[in-house]
Amino acid sequence: MGEHQVQQDLSGDQLRLFTKRLLTDLRALESMLADRMIESNVRRIGAEQEFFLVGDGWRPACLAMEILEDIDDPHFTTELGKFNLEANLDPLMFGGECLSQLESQLNESLAKAREAARRHGAHVVLTGILPTLRKSDLELDNMTPIPRYYALNRALNRLRGGAYEFRIKGLDEIMVQHDSVMLEACNTSFQIHFQVGSEEFANLYNIAQAVAAPVLAVASNSPLLFGHRLWSETRIALFQQAVDTRSSTHHLRERAPRVSFGRRWVKKSVTELYQEDISRFKILLGTEEEEDPFAKLDAGVAPELHALRMHNGTVYRWNRACYGLTDGKPHLRIENRILPSGPTPVDEVANAAFWFGLISAMASKYEDITRVMEFEDAASNFTRAARSGLNAEIAWLEGRTCPASELIREELLPLAREGLVGGGIASKDIDLYLGVIEKRVDTRMTGSRWILNSLAGMKNRGTPGERLSALTAAMVHRQEEPAPVASWRPAEIEEAGGWKHHYLKVEQFMTTDLTTVHPDEPVDLVASLMDWEKIRHVPVEDHQSCLVGLISYRAIVHLMACGMSEAKGEPLPVSGIMIKDPLTVSPETSTLEAISIMRSRQIGCLPVVKDGRLVGMVTERDFMGIASELLEQKLNE
Repeated sequence: MGEHQVQQDLSGDQLRLFTKRLLTDLRALESMLADRMIESNVRRIGAEQEFFLVGDGWRPACLAMEILEDIDDPHFTTELGKFNLEANLDPLMFGGECLSQLESQLNESLAKAREAARRHGAHVVLTGILPTLRKSDLELDNMTPIPRYYALNRALNRLRGGAYEFRIKGLDEIMVQHDSVMLEACNTSFQIHFQVGSEEFANLYNIAQAVAAPVLAVASNSPLLFGHRLWSETRIALFQQAVDTRSSTHHLRERAPRVSFGRRWVKKSVTELYQEDISRFKILLGTEEEEDPFAKLDAGVAPELHALRMHNGTVYRWNRACYGLTDGKPHLRIENRILPSGPTPVDEVANAAFWFGLISAMASKYEDITRVMEFEDAASNFTRAARSGLNAEIAWLEGRTCPASELIREELLPLAREGLVGGGIASKDIDLYLGVIEKRVDTRMTGSRWILNSLAGMKNRGTPGERLSALTAAMVHRQEEPAPVASWRPAEIEEAGGWKHHYLKVEQFMTTDLTTVHPDEPVDLVASLMDWEKIRHVPVEDHQSCLVGLISYRAIVHLMACGMSEAKGEPLPVSGIMIKDPLTVSPETSTLEAISIMRSRQIGCLPVVKDGRLVGMVTERDFMGIASELLEQKLNE
């Protein structure tokens, strides 16, 4: 999706014309492959660094356009959300000190971004999913104001035909609906590229698929979404569902998601991937660039293949084939999209080194990886690694199964070292970066584990929002130090910066684990729930989770005092005494406004509703917690 000049909302004529261009580009690529025009015997590496911007309270800062203008460097570009940016690094020849050079480029780019961000009161954060991100941050108002993003959103919504629904289950479980592609903005990654020759593409791409799981297991850095503990690398599940255009039907029908690991091994050529993507995925956007690739070939010039690259940018394989030009010479790359952003530049380059080394070594060792591994094993390994990280069981070559940590320590690290040595990588770089991976495995301290351990260490201290802010603040501070994540000390609640920023809006401290009843249930049940759960208000919702009423402890006491708990010998339904259409607020309501409402209306609670559905509750007890923290702070002063 790097193309800015896109055609939006294609008419029938435009769709047919773009499809014709797409097919022409594919035939041109086939011709180039047949004539051996693709650059070979050259290894280059490259990377793209995505990152979050945070401001007050360590919350997302929608300053991408301002900071981008301030940086004034073509290496930087926008991402989907106003709180994201991306830095594109220059390609490097694979060999010598390329890995330490890659890290130097990263550090230089991040230093430039941090300096610009500070001038706007913001910070840069490297993480797969920002802990302090809330669903309210994903409104269309926070989409980067560039036409191609709005066009992509409209195209995906049109294909989806309804709200995006996603459900992820890990230690916790989350079930959410959203009305735009902005869920994708939850994710940031460190994407790495490996240039390969056309004749070796099939085997190297298949090897990239085979090693994806163990590489992901040791690189995981995204265990949280909206405060819920989910997969070790939650990005994998979230991204697949965030741009999923499929909808359920009454009949079984096999349809591939736009984000996927793939369906089979590549047999001979890169064109197999392009053919499958064209045949299985609808065209979302066109490009205004016109090109006759065969005319260029006749003139001895390599074509850009704008249409093919545009469509390829709207199909999100975790390992993606890329066509490009370097100094006018066409080449092929494998783009690794599985790695999360962070925790530090040295961790990211270590992940890249591990991946580069494994591919290089296995290419020398296995002429055809598909003879010793089933594709279904590679695909299921990938999901298990995303779920469980280093605890995942990996079905490895020739039918062996072993824990990811054991496989990496005993077999893959030596193999990666062999591949890097064979690639002519400087020995000090090999020792440094593979040493980072080795320490992670030995201590079992991935980025995800550090986050979860830190969160557990802060249990019962501060509010959930404060704990998430402390995590984010700790990331920012530790990422500016050279130590990799396996050496980080845990986050501490004091790093959140105090209570003030964590009570600005209702959604930051509202109760979401609610006890509710249905209108037809008996009042006796409500009385029991209040007694068991020690609560004074019970919301009433229908089968669609829409709020329809509220019952207070005072209403129950009044009912019992009047002897009206049963009517005509039958249990009284909740609908008979509930307050219908109670006063509510939205998650984005300011705390001061909520306090004012409760004080002026003399009510003890406010149900929190979004799009008609009950999402939380704020009570007097919550404000007592705020008051006690404020009083303690003032007395200590």
